[in-house]
Amino acid sequence: MIAATSGKNYTEKEDPMRAPNVKARTSTGSSRTEVMLDLEEVAEAILKYEGAFELTTAQEVTERAKQFSDQDQKIKTRMSKVRHKVAVISGKGGVGKSTVAVNLAVALAMHGHADRIGILDADIHGPSVPRMLGLTGQRLQVGPPGAFPPSGTLGIKVASMDFLLPDENAPVIWRGPMKMTAIRQFLSEIVWGDLDILLIDLPPGTGDEPLSIAQLLPEMDGVVIVTIPSKVSQVVVKKSITFARQLGMPIIGIIENMSGFICPHCGKKSDIFESGGGQKISEELNIAFLGSIPIDQEICEDADRGEPFIVEHPNSAASKSFMEIVRKIEDFLKQKKA
Repeated sequence: MIAATSGKNYTEKEDPMRAPNVKARTSTGSSRTEVMLDLEEVAEAILKYEGAFELTTAQEVTERAKQFSDQDQKIKTRMSKVRHKVAVISGKGGVGKSTVAVNLAVALAMHGHADRIGILDADIHGPSVPRMLGLTGQRLQVGPPGAFPPSGTLGIKVASMDFLLPDENAPVIWRGPMKMTAIRQFLSEIVWGDLDILLIDLPPGTGDEPLSIAQLLPEMDGVVIVTIPSKVSQVVVKKSITFARQLGMPIIGIIENMSGFICPHCGKKSDIFESGGGQKISEELNIAFLGSIPIDQEICEDADRGEPFIVEHPNSAASKSFMEIVRKIEDFLKQKKA
């Protein structure tokens, strides 16, 4: 079985592409059972196709191909019940992308989509969505139909690598093919049910995870790109725009996060990271500008407590920005549907 490792040191005789087992824990009454996620064969097949090993027989090639075909069919079946798929991406880390993704999900749920919003936390190495929604310590509930994701505020369903780790300090030490395997498994095995929108929170950059999602979900409705006003972020975010365009993913628009700080005492606004960078890129590259979200200390504090900021502070400037951005995203999806 393929799994996340909690920092084991490999010996020279061990295969560095392999790692210890990951177990999905599920509760039945007062007893606890452990269910292995069956990732090994698919992961090994991917590794072999990547050139790490040689396929030895024609029969083995046929069997592996059938496994992929069956899994692809399961992905199509699962995703057919999801009306819209939207990825949230950024060119670099540290721009608050996951925080934005979580609050967008909550805002969508509050805007008439309660119990019909899902988040796939596709950041294999640094999953953070569960903590922000107060789901730390939860586990996937595994049954015959597949793995059922935990639900948070307003019925938001969440799938994350965090639910498979023994504790929050355990790292995931995987190469690219194994990460694609995990994403395939999430898409094919998670029982999302009927959703209006599935938000996919991708790690920063244009590496394995974003590429895997783009390849496995060619019907992606669009991507939301998160940036901050700094010039460094402006340069990097253009790579994400080019990435989305080259892979044929529609760009819904750009969100400028951390756009100024409004002092809670005097009300004066200070542009800590400058301002207007997101708007400038939008105009330069002819992309919709979805809005700016000001810095608010409560956003960080609520995320640490697992309490959605928008629910706790609906009248704040940042919450109003999120709600306005959600309306623009909904308009985009409606027009695309038409």
